[in-house]
Amino acid sequence: MRKNREVRWCLFLVTGLLCANAAELSGQDYLPVRPHKDKVARIIKPARVLKRTVDTIAVSVIYPTGFMQTSENEILDSAGVLIPVLERFHLLRADAADDTIRIVHIGDSHVRGHIFPRKVGAELSTTFGRILYTDMGVNGATCLTFTHPARIADISSLKPDLLILSFGTNESHGRGYNANVHYHQMDELVKLLRASLPDVPMLMTTPPGSYESFRARRRRRTYAVNPRTAIAAETICRYGKDHNLAVWDMYRVVGGRTRACKNWTSARLMRPDHVHYLAEGYTLQGELLYEAIIKAYNNYVSH
Repeated sequence: MRKNREVRWCLFLVTGLLCANAAELSGQDYLPVRPHKDKVARIIKPARVLKRTVDTIAVSVIYPTGFMQTSENEILDSAGVLIPVLERFHLLRADAADDTIRIVHIGDSHVRGHIFPRKVGAELSTTFGRILYTDMGVNGATCLTFTHPARIADISSLKPDLLILSFGTNESHGRGYNANVHYHQMDELVKLLRASLPDVPMLMTTPPGSYESFRARRRRRTYAVNPRTAIAAETICRYGKDHNLAVWDMYRVVGGRTRACKNWTSARLMRPDHVHYLAEGYTLQGELLYEAIIKAYNNYVSH
């Protein structure tokens, strides 16, 4: 009997040493085979899994009667600048993220009128949900208008995930327009923005088109297509390509040199000053930018 007790005692010691060694090697406490009766097992909720199916979105803008020679509505982004934003759109769409995407749209009077940018924001919010779209426009603004430290600080304080820049109309309005000066003005603004927001993707847009007015001797004021808008649009596209910014060339999309201005006027979407637009015109611009963004998104999720 005494011998049996000694054997059982030795087995108990060996078992204890083995469990202690196992715990030391694993870096964890010894786990009992069965849970204690007074403990309730915690249920671990499964993590949400991203839907990997292709999730394209149908979108198609119908131009008004009178629009001719329009071009493919797309964002020029060979460097993949917008990929981080498109991925976050995808996560929202797949219900795999709860955060909010902040988009800040700065520019001239076309943005200051609110209709153009807020149409884009409303459509994106309907499609993806948690979108905070803020517009900051100034009448008569050029790129240099936003190089003031206070304006840079205001933009930075909004912590944007995407920054949209819409300029070019006022730069090209004066007859002394110089493409090189315009290029360097854009560079000054972008460098300040990148210093404050180093990792934020930027999307530049070109102007929709405008006329210049003049009055001949003893005649009524007349209007002619501003030929410098085309040069400004080309300069914006060149700058974007040189500095890895995405560009939406609205001027080319709505007809370019030959038809942009004529399309707007034939559809009766411009105001009498032939520079600004009626609400319907700005709404169309917003629909077109939204369509271009969605096309970029569809291309992203399809590859």
